[in-house]
Amino acid sequence: MLRRTNPGSMATILLVEDDPLQAFLTMSLLGRQFGDVCRATDAAEALCLVEQPEFAEKLRLVIAGHSLPGIRGPVFVSELHSRLPQLPVLVLGAPEVLPAEYTDQPVAFLQRPFVAEKMLSLTREMLANDKNVVA
Repeated sequence: MLRRTNPGSMATILLVEDDPLQAFLTMSLLGRQFGDVCRATDAAEALCLVEQPEFAEKLRLVIAGHSLPGIRGPVFVSELHSRLPQLPVLVLGAPEVLPAEYTDQPVAFLQRPFVAEKMLSLTREMLANDKNVVA
């Protein structure tokens, strides 16, 4: 189910998170700092969203877990980049997940557990990078 924190914003962050509590906490944190945050509950919903031109043109960053219902993170990121090659992705991985699983893909990786400020800082950095703008 798609949820937005601030639908009037120009740039959008897409959070792909199936856990309702984690999604609520993360969206609250991101929404206060960055404005428009949408949530997709799984990879299929996220990929359907990026197929919509009006959504894709505002999308600036995807934040997703490594293990999504029905698909693993590297496969999801590959599918996402087949549609939007320049879109930056922040992967939130469990302690046992190695960033090496993403060596062939342009992603930032943050291992859980992490301090909220670390995620905000990395998000800020990724959004500020001009080459991350999807046209």
